[in-house]
Amino acid sequence: MSNYLTYWRRPLAAALAMAALLTGCARTEVAPSDPTTAASTANNKSLSAISTNAVATGFPETFETGTKTAYTSGTVALGSGSWTFNDALLGNTSADAKSGSQSARVRNSGTLTMNFNLSSGAGVVTLDHARYGTDAASTWELWASANGGSSFSKVGSTIISSGTALATASFTVNLAGSVRLQVRKTDGSTNRLNLDNLTVQTYGGTTGGGGTGTTGGKKFLFDGSHAETAGNADWVPDSDNGTVVRTPTPAQSGITSSTAETYWTGALSAWAVTLVKLGNTVEALPTGAAITYGNASNPQDLSNYSVFVVDEPNTLFTSTEKTAIINFVKNGGGLFMISDHDVSDRNNDGYDSPAIWNDLMTSNSVQSNPFGFKIDLTNISETSSNVLGSASNVILHGSQGNVTQLKFSNGATITTTSSVAQPLVWRGSASQGTTQAMCASSTYGTGRVFVITDSSPADDGTGASGNTLYPGWTEIGSHAPLHLNVSLWLAKLQ
Repeated sequence: MSNYLTYWRRPLAAALAMAALLTGCARTEVAPSDPTTAASTANNKSLSAISTNAVATGFPETFETGTKTAYTSGTVALGSGSWTFNDALLGNTSADAKSGSQSARVRNSGTLTMNFNLSSGAGVVTLDHARYGTDAASTWELWASANGGSSFSKVGSTIISSGTALATASFTVNLAGSVRLQVRKTDGSTNRLNLDNLTVQTYGGTTGGGGTGTTGGKKFLFDGSHAETAGNADWVPDSDNGTVVRTPTPAQSGITSSTAETYWTGALSAWAVTLVKLGNTVEALPTGAAITYGNASNPQDLSNYSVFVVDEPNTLFTSTEKTAIINFVKNGGGLFMISDHDVSDRNNDGYDSPAIWNDLMTSNSVQSNPFGFKIDLTNISETSSNVLGSASNVILHGSQGNVTQLKFSNGATITTTSSVAQPLVWRGSASQGTTQAMCASSTYGTGRVFVITDSSPADDGTGASGNTLYPGWTEIGSHAPLHLNVSLWLAKLQ
């Protein structure tokens, strides 16, 4: 990490600093405890239950209106509007799982696609599903588009339909403006799938993990409550000379397309100012504030935000905070995790960010290793072009640009432990496998997660007086597009 302490870049001084760390404050490893399966009722509850969003016009779609008897691709007029059925039809046989006289039946890699927009956005979406007759199980996904169907992004997890009785799958879409939906059968097999009773809530920003800002965009919360300004760090949008406040000053209402990142003073100000320019709202969680989820008395409860950004935490999360963070993701929120290299304890409390993040994932009351990766206790410095070759990946090739390189100035590596996690950039000499990743995306429940293991790429070179920072944000042309594409992906805006 480029701004850990300036002497980390000088070999002799680095050796002296390391010796001081080892003798003065030994690094304490976190011993993971056995996670329990029961979370607190208040925090584990999906906040969609308290949403005040209305049902979208024309929904629920029961598939009772319309006729389509062949799998050949074509349009069908349903009660909600015109849809395109590809490798799909409306089935009404005794083998079709349905709650009325008919339901949609899909085979192979078939799709059901809206030919119209939901003008009031989409909040929580539910869809009943089952396997057809005696066919084997099928998998399918919900995708959403905010650009009239030009491109779609996956929402939530892949669903497995293994029973013959209709079950309900729920997705937190949380997209404002004009939205259209698509259902994709993903296993490609000839096994058939039935779908029925599609419900869509309009999006008003009250559903857990989906807060909207004053401009109609999404709300981003940057954590400042875990020593993110300790030592030589300044990992907040605006630090006001070391003091983290909820609302950055001057007011973000004054930001225009030409506003410089120096409008705010924090190492993450360039990132935050750009988010505002894109129509979103930015806040920080001040020192001493509580991280909660499902606490209506806390105005900064995570349910009021779409994305929670935590850049290099330097104190452990409490058990209550860990439950809140994981359930926020589980119920649709986006978590942006930034770590640093091994032995990067800024406040000398015995814990650095790799240990703190690993403790969150291995010792919590919700689920052990929910995101499918761990942060290695390593320290690397290199510029890598070993990027996942996927033109359709919106993190690497999104609306904010393409990612072709990533530079670490003292960072850690990542090992993925589950298929839910997707490495995106690896060390230059590594094979594109499960080890030696430099950043990765993941999903859990209906939420999304991204992890990068060096704080240098987000550093814009500005901060509180006396802090020595480095312009990693502009050092490599891919750094800004990566962080912005991730932000929009986590917020389900692309």
